[in-house]
Amino acid sequence: MWRWTAPHPDWTPGAPDGGEEDWQQMVGCVLYDTGDAVALIDPLLPRDGRERFLAWLDRHAADRPVSILTTIRWHRRDREELARRYSGALARAWNAVPAGVAPHPLRGAGETLFWLPGAAALVTGDRLLGGPHGTLRVCPQSWLSRVRVDRAGLAELLRPLLELPIERLVVSHGEPVLHDGRGALERAIEEARGGAEHPRRER
Repeated sequence: MWRWTAPHPDWTPGAPDGGEEDWQQMVGCVLYDTGDAVALIDPLLPRDGRERFLAWLDRHAADRPVSILTTIRWHRRDREELARRYSGALARAWNAVPAGVAPHPLRGAGETLFWLPGAAALVTGDRLLGGPHGTLRVCPQSWLSRVRVDRAGLAELLRPLLELPIERLVVSHGEPVLHDGRGALERAIEEARGGAEHPRRER
């Protein structure tokens, strides 16, 4: 598994704290190699060294099927460009989930998380945010304005994921959790159920 970051094209400097556009400029993307296939989750191509990065992807894929997976609709990012690039290896490149990747939809929250058992990693989109020193939190209430759940309801949707042996929690926004991901998730769920907001993350 590889994680890289790239600048979000719609990042707004100085966005109001806790608002819908309050996120860090750099966002995370994931490549997961199952052996028989390659999965790209929420991929965003870097601005600098774009062609060099694509050449690296080509070499890594090596004519194997490539799936482009999306956690949430806002993260379609460079999905179409990459699907066209790798359509010869897989007729339907996006959202074709390869063996070794398990989707976990959060129904009512508009997001699908992806469990990568071979890496003991859970990949998230907007519903979980990483913080410093392996901390994790449920997204602000403002990020849930277009879905049917509030933070407490989202926490209940996340609770069944505690049955997974999560070591790593790979987020789009903030720092990934590299150790004891299950513990970090459990603490984030309990905080959201209590209704309190954590302090705003550092930019």
